[in-house]
Amino acid sequence: MVVGVAGGSGSGKTTVVRKLVEQLGPDLAQVIHHDSYYRDLAHLPPEERAKVNFDHPGALETELLAEHLEALLVGRIIEVPRYDFSTYTRHPGTRTLHPARVVVLDGILVLSEPELRERMDIRVYVDTEPDVRLLRRLRRDMAKRGRSARSVIRQYETSVRPMHMEFVEPSKRWADMIIPEGGYNRVAVDLLVARVRKLLGDRERQGP
Repeated sequence: MVVGVAGGSGSGKTTVVRKLVEQLGPDLAQVIHHDSYYRDLAHLPPEERAKVNFDHPGALETELLAEHLEALLVGRIIEVPRYDFSTYTRHPGTRTLHPARVVVLDGILVLSEPELRERMDIRVYVDTEPDVRLLRRLRRDMAKRGRSARSVIRQYETSVRPMHMEFVEPSKRWADMIIPEGGYNRVAVDLLVARVRKLLGDRERQGP
């Protein structure tokens, strides 16, 4: 089964995903991050790469992710790209991912993409206030991606917020479950885990 977890940048969706996998166990659940499928910009000069709108669906190779998701669902091993956010390029190597009974799909745009959404059994949207999301993004990009505060704020104003309003926020209507405040909402995360386990149990009883 596939669980899709979407929400704005800095909403806490990755924390929800981590807690879901922790409670289910790594033998039962595997994670694919939509972020791994950003298009390789190695063909562009470094100054041009930074101008790309990374919050637009076109910046991601979603068609490859859909192929990989389909491969996992039929029991095949896939090679997930590894993306370097400091250079906007893909690493030469990949991450080998084996099939699992639960595939968790994490990304801000996963609910806005029909080819991903139609493969999901459970659709989750993590809903967090804009100011909280911006502060979290500032901390993350400065600490982990080598960005300055000025560049993060400029990107937020020119692309993150507009794309959130155009693509991410509207995708909330496709969600089966909306989780306010992300992974800090323990009750909601526990309900999600319980729902996943119930669906797995139902399928075991039904058989192949």
